[in-house]
Parts: sequence; C-alpha cells; structure tokens
Amino acid sequence: MMMRAVALAVFLVLLPEAAHGQATLAELLERALPGDTVLVKAGTHTGPVLRIDVPLTLIGQDWPVLDGQGERGMVEIHSDSVSIQGFVFRNTGVTFMEDRAAVRVVERTACDVSGNRFENTFFGLYLAESSDCTVSNNVFVGQPDREVNGGNAIHSWYSHALSITGNTISGHRDGIYLEFTTDSHIADNASFDNLRYGLHFMFSDRCVYRDNTFERNGAGVAVMYAEDVEMLGNLFGDSWGPSSFGLLLKEIKGGSVTDNLFRRNTVALHVESTDRIEFLGNHFVQNGWAVRVMADAVSNTFRHNSFVRNTFDVSTNSRHTSRSTFERNYWDRYTGYDLDRDGWGDQPFHPVRLYSLLVERHEPALFLLRSPLVVALDAMEYLVPLLTPQSLVDLAPSMEPFAELNQ
Repeated sequence: MMMRAVALAVFLVLLPEAAHGQATLAELLERALPGDTVLVKAGTHTGPVLRIDVPLTLIGQDWPVLDGQGERGMVEIHSDSVSIQGFVFRNTGVTFMEDRAAVRVVERTACDVSGNRFENTFFGLYLAESSDCTVSNNVFVGQPDREVNGGNAIHSWYSHALSITGNTISGHRDGIYLEFTTDSHIADNASFDNLRYGLHFMFSDRCVYRDNTFERNGAGVAVMYAEDVEMLGNLFGDSWGPSSFGLLLKEIKGGSVTDNLFRRNTVALHVESTDRIEFLGNHFVQNGWAVRVMADAVSNTFRHNSFVRNTFDVSTNSRHTSRSTFERNYWDRYTGYDLDRDGWGDQPFHPVRLYSLLVERHEPALFLLRSPLVVALDAMEYLVPLLTPQSLVDLAPSMEPFAELNQ
C-alpha cells in the first residue's frame, strides 16, 4: 500500500512584507501546504485580504497587525482545520453593502480563532454554515457611535457545535450574535458596553450559556425562538433604560435558567410566550422589575430564587394568569412567620403588588411610587389580597435567602 506523506514545515514571515527579499504573507499563504505552520513577526500588513486554502496554523509573534485601512476585511478561511493565534486585526471600515468582517469563515469545520485582538472592526469574526469551531480568549474592542454603524463582535449563522469561551467584548452592536446555531457552548465570556445586546440569539436550539458576564449593554440580553436553552451561573447587570432587560426570553420552549445573578436592571427577567422553563436558584437584586412574566407564558416554574431590594418583585399583564408557578422562593418583603421552624413560611406570599398592575396599564403612575396612596394600596392588598393574580402566589416562602453562587 502506498502512503502519501504530508509536508510539515514552519515558515517565518517578517513584516512589513517583502522586506529584505522575503515573500509577502499573501504569497506565502498561497504556497502553503497542508499542515504548515506560519510564524509572523511583529509589523503591519496592509495588503489585500488574506486567503487560507489549506489546513494550517498561523501564529503571530509580538502582535503583528493586519490592517484593513478602513477598506476591507483581513482574512478569509476557505479550508477546514485552520488555526489563527496572536494577531491584531484592525480597521475594517464600515460598509452597508456587505457584512464585512476581520475574519470570515464559511462552510468550514474545526477552525480555531484564539488569543487575538480585534480593534475597530465592523464585524470581528463571522461564521456561516460552519461547525466544530473554537473561538476563545480573544479581545474585541469596537468604536461605533450608533447601532447602524456597528456590526457584531462574534456573529454566527447556520452553524453547529461551536465553542465560544473566554472572550472579552465591548463597543459593538451585539457582543455575541447567534442565528440558527445549534448545540453550542458559550462560557466565561465578558460582554459589556455594547450598543444593543451583550448576547442575542434566535432559532438556536440546545445551546448552553455558562458563567458569562453581561453588563451595561444598551438593551441587555435577548433570547428568542429557541428550544432547550440552558443558562447557568451568568451575571446580567446594569442594563438601564425604557427598553432594557437583564434577560429577555421570548418564545423559548424548554430549558433552565439556574444560579444566575440579575443585578441593577430596569427589568431583570422578561418572560413572554415561553413555556417549560425552570428558574432555579437565581438572585434578583436591586432591579426595577425583578420578574415580568406575561400571561402567555405557560408551565414555567420559579423555585428557590431570592428577591432582594427590587422595586417590583413580580409583575404581569393580567390578573387572571395561572400558567407560571412560584414555589419556596425568598422574598425580602415577606413578613409572615414560621411557627414550626421548618424554614418555610406558614403564610403564603403574593409577590404581585396591586400598584404594579396599575403601572403595567398606566406607566406614568410610576411617579406615585413613594406616595401615601401607594402605601395605602400595598396595605390594603396585604390585608385583603383579592385584586392581584391568585395564581401567582408562593404558598411556602423561604425564611432565609439562598446562598449567592454568582458574585
């Protein structure tokens, strides 16, 4: 049997290109064989878009810069099993004719883009119809002045089994955007100060989001039209504004939201047209609305969550909703007692304030928040809880807050 040997070589490229008779980086990539490793020294490449057509490893040493000069992307990957590490991608420019990206991967598998910096790029990394790719430990820093001038740092479309971990993202339209992206793992990322969403995904089933930080994003995090979503140990914080959410869930079917921290958001958690989600062990701290659950949310369960110093713990748009269940949560506004000392309150707690129902229908009523009238409404509802939804009641609240896992 004849066996074909695969050439393994290491090439060293000095930038700026063509210095001292060296081949340019573009020329070297054109001649590369499968399995080659290309080492690129510090310097600046301003040539045409680099095309990678064979499996290889491209390594930058001392942060070489690939500069699009405001006119183009930098790298297009046209092969499986390509690895890029240690580069600065800079200045793609803004265009409304294409989704221009610093690095573009289309219909590829097993690519690895790790340990790079993306500065002032329209789209940072664009993945389309690709699978089993790794995006890790990159830094994305954008500078758009408004949403229309900003692309997404990490953008995935119709992809599968991605690993997006340890990235730091700021200053983009959306930090991480996934559409029709399935069975992927998004963990340990920090996405903050983006113009719209820190994370935005649609039609992306069976994905896991673990230990990420989403802070100070314009509209927070939006999760839409997906099935079997798991969100564990994330921080959703400091999303303030009339259309801002810590986490917006819309038309999600099945999954869990567990051990997350929602801190200082206008609306920490908005649940709409969503069913079969278990909300377990989350902490809602210092939010305007901790949980806003709409009447069309079905068969969702809230257990062992802690509600502390929120203006409204729970709000809804209907007095007749009976489709979500609250069981054994901690409420700092609960004033009941525990005579048998089993740790659970002996009196039920109604988390929906009558005043919150009024605000839901007439938002200007917020101006009355600390008025004697609202104090009287709360006292009346506490004594005779007839006007707030009877189904949204915690029959045995926890007497103590649960341990906060996400600091």
